[in-house]
Amino acid sequence: MDYLERRRRIGHYFDRTAVQAWARLTSDAPVSGVRATVRAGRAKMRGMLVGWLGLDDRFADCSVLDAGCGTGLLAVDLARLGARVTAVDLSPNLVSLAHDRLPQDIAFGRIDFRSGDMLDASLGEFDYLVAMDSLIHYAPEQVVSALAQWAPRIHWAMSFTFAPSSPLLKAMFYLGRLFPKSDRSPAIVPTAFQQLKNLIDAEPALAGWTITRRERVSKGFYTSEAIMLCSPSMAARINAADAMPKGPLSQPTPRLGSLS
Repeated sequence: MDYLERRRRIGHYFDRTAVQAWARLTSDAPVSGVRATVRAGRAKMRGMLVGWLGLDDRFADCSVLDAGCGTGLLAVDLARLGARVTAVDLSPNLVSLAHDRLPQDIAFGRIDFRSGDMLDASLGEFDYLVAMDSLIHYAPEQVVSALAQWAPRIHWAMSFTFAPSSPLLKAMFYLGRLFPKSDRSPAIVPTAFQQLKNLIDAEPALAGWTITRRERVSKGFYTSEAIMLCSPSMAARINAADAMPKGPLSQPTPRLGSLS
């Protein structure tokens, strides 16, 4: 199945079939035991991805593309740390919900919510990209194609998640088909890390991009693995900082966020 057809099916699912379920999942409303584990897993993953950027008051002007923003929880977390966020999702209904839920402490214009294709080049250029659980529905080749299209427009780093492949997870995905429709996720493509890494290494548009972080989050029926890819410019700065002589007057190696 090509990207456009896959995108159409995913958009239909999230904009129609699953709107109410995702509205509840991303709120404080009671949910089933299955969805409670998914909610907890997503919260942990969201916190980890935000932490990877190392944002604080010194880097308040960095720009972030939240690709596949859903109801906007990650975008809000980033905005509260001072980032300027463009948050895009295929589902107009979820984007509308994100608008409606925007907390009052978020300054006007700090988050630009949009409905559309996360690969749309007209969205512009950014310091960082975060794609949390939005690429897990695509084949590995399509994931790497997306990264390749983003790379020329991302200055420092791209963080994304994938569904790690294992016999246990494949069994869980199959078991999930027996649950009521309200508890099912859309089709997910389990992917082996090594396969993904090989495809990244072989992609000319990603030459010089380096995997600098990788971590898995598992909570009940939620399992997702995150990767951070640093741009050649970012990698050069990190290497230069690490090569500095260490002494009483030397500065610590900059965190990722401090390089923006």
